[in-house]
Amino acid sequence: MLSEIPVIDVSALVAGDPHGAAAAAAEIAAACRDIGFFYVVGHPVQPSLMSRAFAASAVFFDQPDAAKRSVLYTAAGNRGYVPMRGEALDPGRPADLKEAFNIGLELPPDDPELVAGRMFRASNRWPGLAGFRDTMLAYFDACHGLGRMLHRAFALDLGLAPGFFENKLDRPMAVLRLLHYPPATAPVEAGQLGAGEHTDYGCVTLLTTDGVGGLEVRTRAGEWLKAPHVPGAFVCNIGDCLMRRTNDIYASTPHRVVSPSGRERYSIAFFLDPNPHAEIACLPGCANKERPPRYAPIRGDAFLASRLSPTYEKSGLSSTSKTARAG
Repeated sequence: MLSEIPVIDVSALVAGDPHGAAAAAAEIAAACRDIGFFYVVGHPVQPSLMSRAFAASAVFFDQPDAAKRSVLYTAAGNRGYVPMRGEALDPGRPADLKEAFNIGLELPPDDPELVAGRMFRASNRWPGLAGFRDTMLAYFDACHGLGRMLHRAFALDLGLAPGFFENKLDRPMAVLRLLHYPPATAPVEAGQLGAGEHTDYGCVTLLTTDGVGGLEVRTRAGEWLKAPHVPGAFVCNIGDCLMRRTNDIYASTPHRVVSPSGRERYSIAFFLDPNPHAEIACLPGCANKERPPRYAPIRGDAFLASRLSPTYEKSGLSSTSKTARAG
């Protein structure tokens, strides 16, 4: 059982070196089957792009409240600004002490799914900040590429064709989420955190942080492990969708963010959810007579909707989801 989050160099996966890729995939697989978290270094996302994304995020959150609320979150598309206390990742506890901004897959105005109003197909709600859109779309695309590359490692471990996941992730319900945790200076409600205990909903999450601590991961033994900042690395974790697909072979691990004392914290998360029409079902080789499939098949959009609704019920931000169509 892992007692810390492993740091895994994926440069061989990036270079396409078969021997090195197999070794990296084995390390990733071990983490996925145990703690469910791992750091990725040697990735192709440029440090300059990461720095620009954090700088643009800080500019956005430094705006007046009215400017941020002009691009307020809409649940039908899972896009836009989520105000402080606008969600509760642990619905049984007080609302989270953070604000966020969600960016989804950028679609042209004439995209058929966008025109038809399909669930989780919407236009991004861009603020009027110079360079913001270009920076965030570049970062979205870079994370999307890295997430798909990690799925090639998952496929290698699970005995699937290297490109098995490609047509299930090429038009994903992915979200690039900018996060801001103000300093925890005022008294808070009992049990209130920066982000309540939760598991992520999608396939894999790619997180970058600004060096201020706060992320904690619950080990299989039930202990809370602090996730230290590793400069230039992504903190990756398995989400519920991939755990279901692997029939619980991979672990979607509970985690939380404890609000920093006296310091503000920024982080950027990329949640790689599948395509809306992708079937979330047990993967080949992940079930047998002794381990039958534990979950009924479900479409990607229906599964995501089932997980998002409880998060926003207290704030009322989920109300627009009732008008979204799943067809």
